Amino acid sequence: MEDFRTADVADSLISLMQFRPPKNDAKYLWTQHVIGKMMHYGISESLIKRITRFPDRREEGIAPKTTAAMKPTSSKKQEVWVMYTEMGTKKKIISAWRYPGVSPLGRKIPIPDEILQELEGVLE
Repeated sequence: MEDFRTADVADSLISLMQFRPPKNDAKYLWTQHVIGKMMHYGISESLIKRITRFPDRREEGIAPKTTAAMKPTSSKKQEVWVMYTEMGTKKKIISAWRYPGVSPLGRKIPIPDEILQELEGVLE
C-alpha cells in the first residue's frame, strides 16, 4: 500500500514540475486564482482558451459583468467551466473548474462552495 502512495505522490510532483503558468498577452489576462485552479484540476491553457472562444454553453457569471463558458470533457461525464470578464479587447480569466456530471440548463452555474469562497477574495 505504501508503494502505491509513494508512486502517486511522485506522479503528482512530476506533473506540478511540468506545469507552465500562462502568461498575460494581447488577448488574455490570467489571475493567480485561475493558475492555482489549473494546477489543481489539471486544466491546460489551451483548453481554457478553446472554451472561451468556442463554448458549448454560455451563462451569466455569478459576479457582475462576468461570463461562464462550458465544454464537456471527452468522456461526457464531466464539464469544464471557465469564468471570465471582457476588458476591452482582452479577456480576464478569473477561474476554471471541473463539474462532475452534467449541469442543469438555464439555472445558476454550479460552482463548488470552496471556489465561491475563493472568488469572493479575487473579485474584490
